[in-house]
Amino acid sequence: MSNKPKVAFICVHNSCRSQIAEALGKHLASDVFESYSAGTETKAKINQDAVRLMKKIYDIDMEKTQYSKLITELPDIDITIKMGCNVVCPFLPSKYEEDWGLEDPTGKSDTDFEMVIAEIDKKVIELAEKIRNGNLY
Repeated sequence: MSNKPKVAFICVHNSCRSQIAEALGKHLASDVFESYSAGTETKAKINQDAVRLMKKIYDIDMEKTQYSKLITELPDIDITIKMGCNVVCPFLPSKYEEDWGLEDPTGKSDTDFEMVIAEIDKKVIELAEKIRNGNLY
């Protein structure tokens, strides 16, 4: 059993930003925290532009290991990261919470997606540093 904190990346649909964050959390910070993502509604599949660009940039196939799920399916979470819902973000009890305020790139250009992916990459690394340094809770 791991004693790494469990981080949940949440937004309403769990199909794009939260899925990217889960994948990058696993890719960049699995030594520091466990990554999960979820929403209050689900989509039949992960955003296909996100899937394609994550394959292109990181060679990560999100569809192999991830699917859209509800926050009720998560284990007990230590850290909640809201993606920036602009609506009422789902509530998840945790010891620490942050809102990353990211724009939803759904339906926009690859450039928009790549900017959001790069921002999530940076924020995942910053979060891992904060956890590593004990600066959260």
